[in-house]
Amino acid sequence: MAIASEETTRICNHCDRAIPSSNIDLHYAHCSRNLERCKVCGDMIPKKHAEEHFLNTHAPVACSLCSETMEPEILAIHKGEICPQRIVTCDFCEFPLPAIDLAEHQEVCGNRTELCHLCNRYVRLRERYNHESRCTGIAENNEGSSRDVRAAEREQAHPRRQASKYSRRRILFTIAITGIAVLLGSLLFQKKTDSSHVH
Repeated sequence: MAIASEETTRICNHCDRAIPSSNIDLHYAHCSRNLERCKVCGDMIPKKHAEEHFLNTHAPVACSLCSETMEPEILAIHKGEICPQRIVTCDFCEFPLPAIDLAEHQEVCGNRTELCHLCNRYVRLRERYNHESRCTGIAENNEGSSRDVRAAEREQAHPRRQASKYSRRRILFTIAITGIAVLLGSLLFQKKTDSSHVH
């Protein structure tokens, strides 16, 4: 058996492929008649499938979540990382919601508090991770709860309001006692007048 010697090749001017020199004329005639280069990706596509190739591969597509149109190559990245309507979960409550609503939700959700079972203080959810790393586990009785602190701040800011609170109670108590006294007095007076008319 004779081993075929390596043939020399030539580059086709139409498709830029290396073709054996003996077949270049036949290849070029077939190639230029049936194939064309895609203007977007540069692939050689049969002319009869060129439009189908463009529509399936390169035509802009709409995101099913936000309806934005884009190249098909970036659709997966858009849906996974960029789309404002993609579903993400809240860092604090793990509730699934659209990415566009996440910041507003986390602003509210992160301000919720939970009791730290180590130091017995209420801690905002947004501060929980920092608190856990610093928490000593010792209850801090000198600070009190945030409600106690806020009540003390209100008392310092409005000391007259505290005094008026007690005077209001006294006034209401005085009015109540006076009303009862008047009612009892009128009932007793009515009984005396009724008994004087009977005789």
